[in-house]
Amino acid sequence: MIGSLYSGISGLKANTSAMAVIGDNIANVNTTGFKTSRVEFSNIFNATLGQSKTQIGRGVTMSGVSSNWNSGTMETTNTATDLALNGPGMFIVRNTANNGQYYTRAGQFEFNADNLLVNADGLEVQGYAIDAAGNTGALGTITLPSGISTPQPTTELTMGINLDAGAAVGDTFDTTISVYDSLGNSVELNVNFTNTAAGAWTCAITPSVGAATITPANFTFDVNGELTAPATDPVIAVTGLAGDDLSIDWLLSGASASHGAVTGYAGTSVKTSQTQDGYPSGMLQGISVDEDGIFTALYSNGTMSPFAQIAVADFASYAGLSKQGSNLFTSSLASGQPVISVPNTAGVGAIAPSSLEMSNVDLAQEFVSLITTQRAFQANSKVITTSDEVLSELINIKR
Repeated sequence: MIGSLYSGISGLKANTSAMAVIGDNIANVNTTGFKTSRVEFSNIFNATLGQSKTQIGRGVTMSGVSSNWNSGTMETTNTATDLALNGPGMFIVRNTANNGQYYTRAGQFEFNADNLLVNADGLEVQGYAIDAAGNTGALGTITLPSGISTPQPTTELTMGINLDAGAAVGDTFDTTISVYDSLGNSVELNVNFTNTAAGAWTCAITPSVGAATITPANFTFDVNGELTAPATDPVIAVTGLAGDDLSIDWLLSGASASHGAVTGYAGTSVKTSQTQDGYPSGMLQGISVDEDGIFTALYSNGTMSPFAQIAVADFASYAGLSKQGSNLFTSSLASGQPVISVPNTAGVGAIAPSSLEMSNVDLAQEFVSLITTQRAFQANSKVITTSDEVLSELINIKR
């Protein structure tokens, strides 16, 4: 009789714990990156009465709580630093106060007043810095670059120009192209062609600032209007600028008629295209993140500069991670040591930028579990009351 009471009590305790887990799941239905938990039950050892085939259980106990690590649905946001992992992996965040390293699926990140990428609790998101040459550094905090980009002086240019084969000696054709010095100042180059003979032109460069020369300066064409000289790409030298002197290669070798070629066909002298590789300094206007987790700075001058790549940790057993609250986990002996890599590589998922992973709580499933747990609790309470009534009848036998 006493045994049935204790079996009922164990059922009440176990189902009370199950109710707490279900309540936690439902409470976190809107928590970013939350993973559903499930109570695991096991029976308590049996008491043997006489023969081994006659065994009576002693009730139930909660043997553990396991997590469902299936990915939640992705919710699109308007924030570039909201990130979600489309597959296995965990973001890495660090508490500099105690040098603690944590892992999370919640990708609500933003840059703080110190230009450091942090989560909602101020923990610093870890990644790899990318320098101007595209080389990555050691694992560390992701830092937003300076608000002004470095200008690039012009070193190469192309122009698609046709010089009229029917032009008379002395006829001229003028065009202008903008280039940039080492300080990002714009310099206008006036390019003047003067016809010297049939199929022959000479070129002179006049800059808006300083002085300029072009070597070689003579352009000649064959009877098909194809350029025969100069045989090498001309070099435009510009001096007297606020920044360093410019030495610009005018790329003619291998140029096509539709892009960068100088031709001598019959028809109006005209410029059809131009390019140059310099640009001024620009103000930081925003950032973007791609599926590989690479952060790119976007500047007002149209340039884009990758500056960091987020790091991702993978584990042998996600179920073995230790919960720390605030959507944070730490590694344990059960989870194994983290294998740190970058997104969209073997073993870890790609980044979904401007997205957040929602909780994977299935409300329908939780409500069903809530009902069955409630009924199990009621049934175990009936076992206790029924055992109590049997004990009362037993005590009343002596009357």
